[in-house]
Amino acid sequence: MSQSVASAASTGSASGRLQVLGLALPELSDNPYYVHHRAVGASIYISGQLPYKDGWLLGQGTVGRDVELETARSLARHAVLNCLAAAVQAVGDLDRVRIVQMLVFVASTPDFGQQSQVANAASDLLIEVLGENGRHARTAIGVAGLPLNSPVEIQMVCTAA
Repeated sequence: MSQSVASAASTGSASGRLQVLGLALPELSDNPYYVHHRAVGASIYISGQLPYKDGWLLGQGTVGRDVELETARSLARHAVLNCLAAAVQAVGDLDRVRIVQMLVFVASTPDFGQQSQVANAASDLLIEVLGENGRHARTAIGVAGLPLNSPVEIQMVCTAA
C-alpha cells in the first residue's frame, strides 16, 4: 500500500480513500434480465460484475493465452469497483459496506494456475478502500469462458456495517 493510501486509510472515509487512489465508483446501468443486488435478510447478494468502465468492456480473451496476468489483475480491480457500486446502491453509503465473501471467476487456460493472483488485486482494493470491512472470505476459480468473452467476473456477498 502506498504511503498516501496508508495515511488516508488511517484517517479518512472509504470514499476519501477511493478518491486518494484516483478511483470513482461507476454508474451501473439497469439490465432487463437481472438486478445488480438483492437483499435477503442481512445479506446482500451482488450479481456477477464484469470489468466495464464507462459502458465499455475493458478486455476480452483468456488469461494465460490472450491476456497477461497484470492485465487480468487490472480488470479484476475494475470488476470489483462495479461490485462496490452495486453494494452502495444497496446500502446507500460506501462507509456502510462490509464484504462477507467474494467469488472471482477467471477465464483461463487449464494450466494457468494463478487465479488467486488475479483475485488478490481485487482483494487488495477492497481492503485499501474499506479497511477491515473489506476483508472477506474468497474463492478464485478458473473457468473455460465468461459472458462476452470477459477474462474476469466477480460476484460478492456483503452486509451493511
